[in-house]
Amino acid sequence: MTDESTLERGGCLCGEVHYTFPRTDVLSAHHCHCKDCQKSTGSGKATILFIPVESLNLIGELKTFTVVGSEGSHVTRGFCGNCGSPLISYVAEMPAIKFIKVGSLDDSSWVEITSSYWQKTAMGWSPVDDTHPAFAGNPEA
Repeated sequence: MTDESTLERGGCLCGEVHYTFPRTDVLSAHHCHCKDCQKSTGSGKATILFIPVESLNLIGELKTFTVVGSEGSHVTRGFCGNCGSPLISYVAEMPAIKFIKVGSLDDSSWVEITSSYWQKTAMGWSPVDDTHPAFAGNPEA
């Protein structure tokens, strides 16, 4: 059983959907500069935490939209059906991991980015952080 004081919390703008997870279960954090993330965030990138599916407790119902990504994976993005806040995404080909949108955390001050994906489509007005490794597309497995 997880101690409530060790849980991270986040949710949508209107409060209809929220989630918790133990910070200790976070696998990594990344910036993704792919065109789909740019479109879905309305920004130059999506900043995401990788978390095991079993560590995430989602309260409320997400609306979803699925696309085929640039390299053929099936990416589903979950958002609040009421306010539209993007919260969680996942790749069908990686069923054990969810991606939490860092901006939806109640407190994201502790997040440390480890790399950037899709450097080749990063915009000049939202450049790749060159203090961390960057991959032209998705990193090789």
